[in-house]
Amino acid sequence: MPVNLALPDESSLFPIAGMRIGVTEAGIRKSGRKDLTVILLDKGASVGGVFTQNRYCAAPVQICRDHLQTDAGVRAMVINTGNANAGTGADGMLRAQRSCEALASHLGLSPRQILPFSTGVIMEPLPVERIEAGLAAAIADAKPGNWLRAAQGIMTTDTQPKAFGTQVTIDGVTVSISGISKGAGMIRPNMATMLGFLATDAVVSQALMAQLAKELADGSFNRVTIDGDTSTNDSFVVVATNKAGNARIDSLSSPSGRALLEAMLSVARQLAQAIVRDGEGATKFITVQIDGGLTEQECRQVAYAIAHSPLVKTAFFASDPNLGRILAAVGYAGVDDLDQAGIDLFLDDVHVVVQGGRHPDYREEDGQRVMKQSEILVRVALGRGSCSQTVWTCDLSHDYVSINADYRS
Repeated sequence: MPVNLALPDESSLFPIAGMRIGVTEAGIRKSGRKDLTVILLDKGASVGGVFTQNRYCAAPVQICRDHLQTDAGVRAMVINTGNANAGTGADGMLRAQRSCEALASHLGLSPRQILPFSTGVIMEPLPVERIEAGLAAAIADAKPGNWLRAAQGIMTTDTQPKAFGTQVTIDGVTVSISGISKGAGMIRPNMATMLGFLATDAVVSQALMAQLAKELADGSFNRVTIDGDTSTNDSFVVVATNKAGNARIDSLSSPSGRALLEAMLSVARQLAQAIVRDGEGATKFITVQIDGGLTEQECRQVAYAIAHSPLVKTAFFASDPNLGRILAAVGYAGVDDLDQAGIDLFLDDVHVVVQGGRHPDYREEDGQRVMKQSEILVRVALGRGSCSQTVWTCDLSHDYVSINADYRS
């Protein structure tokens, strides 16, 4: 069961003018489940994206990067679950390209105006003929309000769909924002085995979209980790349909740019945290906050060292306050001149370590009380400066092993 994650509220998922979403069952991996989604954009939408930093990236990731570099203008996306089309060589590239050509043919577009996305099992041929056969039904299903169906259609090992939305006033105009994500395992920063799609009807310059996508990812999806693995298929795409009627946003430092970024970031963080809350086998949602660093980079290093540690994560699963594991992770995080005498450690309201040593008032039963909670804050003060950073993770349970051992069966 996800950790304190409610099912999406369909009433809070706002249709985005200039965008339609269609979902169908194409039988790509399993029968009887939604597995093919199309997103259709009116002409003139602004689109940006960020992708996995894994060098062994999937065919659709390579094609998306290429297509986003053209001036053709993105008009549609095709998303399949059940097959990652990764580790498939030249044949995988041809099959991903065929999916673009097929959707382009239906819509009267150039294949370079299509972005393909795949998620699922690696090293198996993409059944592109099933995608081709299913496209007509997906297009026929397309409507502005299909966010929840799309969230269901992109799931793999997720136990429930992930979708959020909000509205904000910009230049006196109501701007809508909605988004979906999927992912539950093979998750770590630098993107993860996740797909994320975030859209707004705000008017935003195409020249700003790459920066907007990166800032949103850095503030959300690049702050979560489940198991430390960086996937082959991670993709996060941001769309502005330019239909809301606000004055065009050309800078994220302008008042309207800041307002849009803040609103979109709130949705992106909910989507990213939902992935952690629904992590494979997760029973606890853990916030790791590092304060007092010299730089934000060293704070991130320490936070990720704690959040990636199997020993730390299994201790949280067992509700075992074996907190030396956290201190060990701080020590090997790569801050070469770290002075352990300046370190304080807190579990929620419990002060565990002061100036590098056990706090004289710390009692193990207090630590265990916090460890038994479903939501836990780990806070480490490095005593080196004024920088802070936060990441989100979960525990590591028996079920994680079982889910991944049986993933292909």
